Amino acid sequence: MKVLVVSDSHGDREILIELIERYKDKVEQIFHCGDSELEATDSVWDSMLTVRGNMDFDDEFSMTQTVEVQNQRIFMAHGHRLDVNYTMQELVFAAKEEHANYAFFGHTHQARVEQINNIVVLNPGSISEPRGSYPFPTYAIIENDDSQVGVTYYNRAHEAIEQLSSNFSKTKKQ
Repeated sequence: MKVLVVSDSHGDREILIELIERYKDKVEQIFHCGDSELEATDSVWDSMLTVRGNMDFDDEFSMTQTVEVQNQRIFMAHGHRLDVNYTMQELVFAAKEEHANYAFFGHTHQARVEQINNIVVLNPGSISEPRGSYPFPTYAIIENDDSQVGVTYYNRAHEAIEQLSSNFSKTKKQ
């Protein structure tokens, strides 16, 4: 499995188009973790899955999505209703309820990845308005093979950010 995760683009439609064009034949799925500030009918959503963030006011967006990509279940939420500014507990619980191997979220604008209770919990950071220890725009690519999960973060110039890269033992389907 190889997927791209982006979040918190806050009206910057052009970077989403750029990511779609660059990766359309290189990843199985592109995920947007909310706060696009685009309409639910925008054609960009023909090429990526998204959820509703606290700055998305179109009721047509789902609050969460759970999908399967190459036998890996992925739960996605923006995170603002799951208290992600303070704890990962509610996000991990929601992902476990969906029998997910991954939990993707946004909202904090801070790149972070960790494995909690056999779930890879990932925030791609913000592609437009970063915050925190890594004050540059980021997105992430997750690659899963038979033995491990590799996570590589990239900047807007599509250069890998080695200090943010991580590897985890492959999680088992729950």
